[in-house]
Order: sequence, then structure tokens, then C-alpha cells
Amino acid sequence: MLRTAVLLAAGDPHLAEDLVQTTLTRLYVRWSAFQRADNPDAYIRRSLVNALIDERRRVWRRREQSVAELPDQAAVAGLVNPVGQAVRQALRDLPPRMRAAVVFRYFYDLDVAQTADALKCSEGTVKSQTARGLERLRAVLEQHQPTVSYVPEGVKS
Repeated sequence: MLRTAVLLAAGDPHLAEDLVQTTLTRLYVRWSAFQRADNPDAYIRRSLVNALIDERRRVWRRREQSVAELPDQAAVAGLVNPVGQAVRQALRDLPPRMRAAVVFRYFYDLDVAQTADALKCSEGTVKSQTARGLERLRAVLEQHQPTVSYVPEGVKS
């Protein structure tokens, strides 16, 4: 659950832990519904997405950015991975449902129908959200290293 939450939170470990805690609390409250679920993994994934969407709707969350420790000085240029930071920032810039579609399709390797079921939307919505998400990721990553493509061009949504 935590690995999925970290991906959905675009690498923010604090938000990921909050999402897992919220999901576990909701599972406890709705335990009988969870036990009746045909696919418990899909139920948990959907609960994580719902927790992310609810968290992003909070007004204070839009102005806050969590960090593990406050830096005493600026980061040393040689120790920072600019491509990794660009990927995390590009994922952060995606709307939560679009990010979830990309994570479910390409991290979990779910097909379009399974992703649509997990997100409770149509297959067409999954295809369009995934295509738009990959397009945004490619655009951001091409700005950082135009000669290397980090998201394969042949990937179909």
C-alpha cells in the first residue's frame, strides 16, 4: 500500500503515509464491505485514489509542501538528480485521477478495463487521461534532456 501511495503522491513520503493511514481507517470502518469485495486489491487501490482526491481538495494542502528536514543550506548541485526531480515534479503537476491512471497502467501494468474498474470510470476516460498524462510527462522531461526520451514513444494508452 505504501509503495502505491508514494507513487500516487508523486514521491512525497509524508503525503503517502497520510494516504495509507486514511485508507486503513476507512477499511476498518467499512470492513464488512471490504470482506465482500470480489477483488480486495482493487478495493484498496480505489480507496487510496479516493483518499488522494479528498486530500487534494483540502484548501490548506494547496499551499503546503512537506519536507523531511529543513535544509541549513542549498543543496549541492552534484548530489541532486535533476531528472529524478523533474519526474517527481511532473507527476506532482498531474491531477490526481490522471496520475492514478498513469500509475495503474504503467507501474501496475493493469489493462485499460482493470484501470477503469479501479478508478470507477469508462475505458475511454482511462485512455484519454493516460494519453494526456504521458504527453505532459514527455513535455516536461524533454525540457530537461531533449535527446533522451524517458517515456517510450511507442507506449499506447
